[in-house]
Amino acid sequence: MTFGKEDEAHGGRWRRYGAAAAAVTVAAAAGAAAVDPASAWYRSLRKPSWQPPPWAFGAVWTPLYATVAFAGGHALGRTRGPERARVAADFGVNLALNAGWTWLFYRCRSTRAGLAGTLALDLSNASLLRRTARVDPTAARALVPYTAWCAFATALNTAIHRRNASRGGRARCSHQVSYRWR
Repeated sequence: MTFGKEDEAHGGRWRRYGAAAAAVTVAAAAGAAAVDPASAWYRSLRKPSWQPPPWAFGAVWTPLYATVAFAGGHALGRTRGPERARVAADFGVNLALNAGWTWLFYRCRSTRAGLAGTLALDLSNASLLRRTARVDPTAARALVPYTAWCAFATALNTAIHRRNASRGGRARCSHQVSYRWR
């Protein structure tokens, strides 16, 4: 999809921000489908004392996802041609890694796989932040809290993995999520 000056005059801005918000919403929903903090496996994990309470994650992720959607829409409005495609691809990869972490950690019940996923997300965040800063400093600044929170999540995942390494790190993916199409 291209967003030229004509598009801006005909609602291109709304399409741009709408597309970014839709992509973030899909990633958030895909990730949320795997989260199961009430599972016996997760409850049995030894966690660090500095882990936030469960309610904090929803309180933090909601505004972070909003800033990612804003940053995506804003950056796409500041780029054209091949650079826009690269920015869009970086955002897409980042969102896929973001959603994928919950599947690796919760559904595969693997602190090791989760750690690998969150490290990949951190690398993606660095790439996304660097590329975005080159084309749109405003969007890059909006991504800083998201990047920081993901780094915190990596530290938390690392601490959980270290405290539970003796339980084995092999993934045991559980495909107990069912989708009903009506």
